[in-house]
Amino acid sequence: MGRELAYYWRYYKGVVCLMAVNILVFLWTEITGGSQDTWHMVKMGAAYTPLIVNGGQWYRLFTCMFLHFGMAHLLNNMLSLAVLGERMEYAFGLVRFLLVYLLGGLCGNLFSLWWDIRCQDFSGVSAGASGAVFALLGSMLWVVLRNRGQYAGISLQRFAIMAALSLYSGFASPGVNNVAHIGGFVGGFVLGIILYRPGSEHIGRRQRWKR
Repeated sequence: MGRELAYYWRYYKGVVCLMAVNILVFLWTEITGGSQDTWHMVKMGAAYTPLIVNGGQWYRLFTCMFLHFGMAHLLNNMLSLAVLGERMEYAFGLVRFLLVYLLGGLCGNLFSLWWDIRCQDFSGVSAGASGAVFALLGSMLWVVLRNRGQYAGISLQRFAIMAALSLYSGFASPGVNNVAHIGGFVGGFVLGIILYRPGSEHIGRRQRWKR
């Protein structure tokens, strides 16, 4: 067990650090006012279009990625991050993996902001890592395609099922920012095309999945 944990930390620092930051921010949010309190979440840095556009608080497009409305929201995103993140950090390496996650998440939030402005809907407060998680899903699509439909235990068919279930879950659940999911997915796919270097993942680490 200790060896496995040491191995995981050695080769998947990005996943571990992102999960740790999300969990610590969640705990601090709970201590200082509660993650279910909408206006406390705004104070903590959730995305709120009037404050971003009129108040110039563009940092919210970044900070909202580390905030979650309640424990279930956090656990769902962290489980997805663990499953997708391990494979994508393996594929991209630490730095490029973090770029896909953070820039892809920003793409999702920017797309959501544009949609709010287009629809003149300024009532919603948005937070969560799901846009960035969908960016990992989008980058995974490119990696699977680039490897002829099979990568790290994920076939194109299995990917299609995962993506369909993820999108369906979002559209079937109330209060979910599906626009950010779509923007994150597209952003992650484009970033995957730009950043993925086939073969580099095999250097210095054992492969954990059958291809």
